[in-house]
Amino acid sequence: MALKAVNVTDVPNLDQVLENNASLSLYSSRFNSEGLELNSEATFKVPKFLVIGHRGHGMNILQSSDSRMKAIKENTILSFNSAAKFPIDFIEFDVQVTKDDCPVIFHDDFIFSEENGTVFEKRVTELSLEEFLCFGPQREAGKQGKSLLRKTKDGKILNWNVETDDSFCTLAETFQKVDPSLGFNIELKFDDHIVYQQDHLIHVLQVILQVVSEYAKDRPIIFSSFHPDAAQLIRKLQNTYPVFFLTNGGTQVYYDVRRNSLEEAIKVCMEGGLQGIVSEVKGVFGNPGAVPRIKESKLSLLTYGKLNNVPEAVCMQHLMGIDGVIVDFVQEISHAVDDMIIKPLNEGLREGDEETGTKSKLQFSQQELSFLLKLIPELIQH
Repeated sequence: MALKAVNVTDVPNLDQVLENNASLSLYSSRFNSEGLELNSEATFKVPKFLVIGHRGHGMNILQSSDSRMKAIKENTILSFNSAAKFPIDFIEFDVQVTKDDCPVIFHDDFIFSEENGTVFEKRVTELSLEEFLCFGPQREAGKQGKSLLRKTKDGKILNWNVETDDSFCTLAETFQKVDPSLGFNIELKFDDHIVYQQDHLIHVLQVILQVVSEYAKDRPIIFSSFHPDAAQLIRKLQNTYPVFFLTNGGTQVYYDVRRNSLEEAIKVCMEGGLQGIVSEVKGVFGNPGAVPRIKESKLSLLTYGKLNNVPEAVCMQHLMGIDGVIVDFVQEISHAVDDMIIKPLNEGLREGDEETGTKSKLQFSQQELSFLLKLIPELIQH
């Protein structure tokens, strides 16, 4: 991997892309009256334990034996609105920009297809919008576009077959067609193996921000990115929505050391004025002492990863003080969180017992946490 360092302090402040309103409350009917606030000190307030649908209703793993991983095409309007039927707060999705400057929703760097028995790949950002939309199911009833394949992590090329398919979509359409009460966690997607020049990053981010400015209205939004420079730049370019730095939390090693630990993630956030971190959950479980350090830095902490599909692992994170989880099993985890966390807390508050509400977020010593975390491998086997 090669990531070019950008001196963010040299970037002109471009708040005209979005209205500069640092005290805006990102309110949604799915939250309580406190909403989500980016206050005058640019810190981010999370009023409840958030449940966020990964790529909507959940990511697709085509080789999985679990039918839930192939139920609905990920990163589509259908997936987003299917997730909205359950008690979640946000959906997470990946945004890239086509060569003709249209932000589209797609996770992988390349689209794979087959013509006359030959498999070929095309980089998403080198396609026009028209070319991008011609793959897979088409919007016209009964019309099918070019075949759509997917390359797995182990290099296999599989047909992208799911139980319920849907066509590709743009960011603008997502704002227009998805339940307006649902927050958006917009991941700014860049290829790990490309060195991006500063001018290019700024251009791509401005194109995305223009769409957000036009369509967001009152919808809660969080920006996030694995690219440290892009995360810091989106924070520099607007002062309305919180920005989180995505990290594997040390579970993988990258050329850019800023991506290799939670401690480095804290530095990226503090240097760039970001509001939070989104970490692979195993990185947090392997380094629980980082959680209080993140909190002391006045940063929010969300997690993603397969363990977030295990209710016990999610409940453990709530006890640790983590602010929310990105999940694939939206129905199961949202209901588990509602039963194990939200309802007990609300019952305590309704009874007027503030102490009960406070105690629902238990505090553990590091030794106790270390002991409890050792139970996670046992829990996920059942």
